[in-house]
Amino acid sequence: MKTSKALPSITRIAKYTLTDEVRHKSFVIMFVVCAICVFLLRGCYNGNYMVNGQALDAGTIVRALSKVTFHIIGAGVMVIAALVSMRIFRRDRNEGMQSCILSKSIARWQYVAGKIIGVWALSVLFMFILHSIVFLITSVNLQIFMPEYLVASLLCSVNLLFVVIAVLLLSLLMPDIVAFLCVLGIGIVSFVADGIAAASQSQMVQAMIQQSSSNTPSDVTWWKVVYFLWPKLLGVQQSASSLIGNEPFHGFGSLYPFINILLYCLILGAVLFRRFRNEDII
Repeated sequence: MKTSKALPSITRIAKYTLTDEVRHKSFVIMFVVCAICVFLLRGCYNGNYMVNGQALDAGTIVRALSKVTFHIIGAGVMVIAALVSMRIFRRDRNEGMQSCILSKSIARWQYVAGKIIGVWALSVLFMFILHSIVFLITSVNLQIFMPEYLVASLLCSVNLLFVVIAVLLLSLLMPDIVAFLCVLGIGIVSFVADGIAAASQSQMVQAMIQQSSSNTPSDVTWWKVVYFLWPKLLGVQQSASSLIGNEPFHGFGSLYPFINILLYCLILGAVLFRRFRNEDII
């Protein structure tokens, strides 16, 4: 019953957060620039590509380029979500909006939940629109329909939720720009580590490792543990993008990145609510 009464307050705060961000010229400019850049990529789908002297069919070209564009958009929107999130609490505090909202019959957890949902919904909408532009380009210009592209976009929304919660939490503990750089560093390490792990799975790299190492390495090392527990941001994108290329499902290996990020969202979210409960409201 208490939850049902709290939902209207959370919804109003989320709606206000979303509309307030959209009204800012900086956000509108970022969106227009990103949309134009994605739209200009349509020229890449019109060329003829040769591999080993053989022309590739249009479907192969479209799916390969679409996957590259998918990852670029996903990573770019995560950066934008972090930029938007890092100043949410500070701006509300400086403008007196925070004290105004919390002076009413609104609990602190409702305020935080509304902010998380508002920024997350805005980021998901931003990313979905950019991915929809790619979908429309392939559908209209090339008559190749990929509804799985939009499904993959929605699956990547868990990455945006992680970024929003992590930046909001760190912005309470350190300067805004430092919070942004910390989450950016986490994302870079995740992308580099998963990229190296994917490359190491190739037969050529494995053969080189076996030749250069005379001793049998331990099955479990500290860096493997860190890699396993590190936020799997690229892993989520790779698992989602596997839908685009109709790649086989790898069971727990495909699900683990989502489980990893969702667990981080729950843990960091709990810490965020607890930390904001002790925050001084001016």
